[in-house]
Amino acid sequence: MITLEQKKNRLFIVLCGIFLTNALLAEMIGTKIFSAEATVGLDPAHINIMGFLMDFNLTAGVIIWPIVFVTTDLINEYFGKPGVKRISYLTAMLIAYSFVVIFLTIELPPAQWWLDANSKDADGNSFNINFAFSKIFGQGLRIIVGSLTAFLLGQLVDVFVFQRLRKLTGSKMLWLRATGSTLVSQFVDSFVVLFIAFYGVFSTKQIVAIGITNYIYKFVIAIALTPLIYLGHSLIDKYLGKENAGKVMEEAAQKSKGFF
Repeated sequence: MITLEQKKNRLFIVLCGIFLTNALLAEMIGTKIFSAEATVGLDPAHINIMGFLMDFNLTAGVIIWPIVFVTTDLINEYFGKPGVKRISYLTAMLIAYSFVVIFLTIELPPAQWWLDANSKDADGNSFNINFAFSKIFGQGLRIIVGSLTAFLLGQLVDVFVFQRLRKLTGSKMLWLRATGSTLVSQFVDSFVVLFIAFYGVFSTKQIVAIGITNYIYKFVIAIALTPLIYLGHSLIDKYLGKENAGKVMEEAAQKSKGFF
């Protein structure tokens, strides 16, 4: 018979796996910028923000990044601040390790047959696959530092706000502490990464305008994903058992007191 402790360990591994996978993928695919309007068949928004006409041109990483925050809230709910901080620090180290490996592979001399085999695109135009590989994966150092800093700071803000709201609401109003903590942490994440990566490259007004555009998208997505929190909560409660789940959440809340 599987004990509650074994179920908790398995649950933590599954949630951490989802968290790690999506965080790493978001960093890898983040070099592609896509048009949110074109994706849904709309014309560019052309929103005037601080004198800049802004469209919803977003990094592809924002598609799955909300899943990281949803998973953060579930880990926070059942494992408290210690659980979130452990997986956040581990993820940051693995992301940094991934970039080191990528930069090393970029420096490897390409095999000539590989260059020849991929020297033309589908239309017969000349194509340098080694340049493309370097361009896609070789993010700038400031972007990497900004991304890692924003990730860690966003996670710490998320867990702090989540636990403060939980202290006020108890086990009720899951939507408030989950969505509320995500909205605050996404706000911090949106502007921190931009200022570290592009301060001095773009004007402060332009950085703020880009940040506002990104946050509008993240705000809408965070609200839209609120039902996913309840679905995850329901599945976990079913797996642990309603009574056991309540005990686990209470233990998590107790462990989180004074832990920051």
